[in-house]
Amino acid sequence: QVQLVESGGGLVQTGGSLRLSCAASGSIGSANIMAWYRQAPGKQRELVANMVSGGSTNYVDSVKGRFTISRDNAKNTVYLQMNSLKPEDTAVYYCNVVVISYVRGNKNYWGQGTQVTVSS
Repeated sequence: QVQLVESGGGLVQTGGSLRLSCAASGSIGSANIMAWYRQAPGKQRELVANMVSGGSTNYVDSVKGRFTISRDNAKNTVYLQMNSLKPEDTAVYYCNVVVISYVRGNKNYWGQGTQVTVSS
C-alpha cells in the first residue's frame, strides 16, 4: 500500500513563494505519474502539474512560468515550487500518484492535502 505525505503549505503574500513536497512510502514502481492537484472553495479539483517517470511534464495554463514540478526518484518524492503566487492560487493542494501496471491495472493514490493561502 502506498501512502503519500505532503508538507510545505502555508500562508504567503502575493508575489511570494512556497515549495510543496510529497513523499511516497511503499513501492510506486518504475512507471508512474506524480502530480499536484488543487481545489479551491466551491470549485472542482483541477490538475496543476504532473510529471511522468520518464521526465515529461504538463502544467495548467494558469501556472505556466510560475510553478515548477520536479521529482527525486531515489526518494519517491515530488515537489512543486510555486513562485509569484497570486490570491487565485489559494486552494488545498493534493499530491497524486498513479502507479502504472499493465498486468495489475493502474492504481491511484492521494495525499491528505495541504492548504496554500495567498493574501492580497
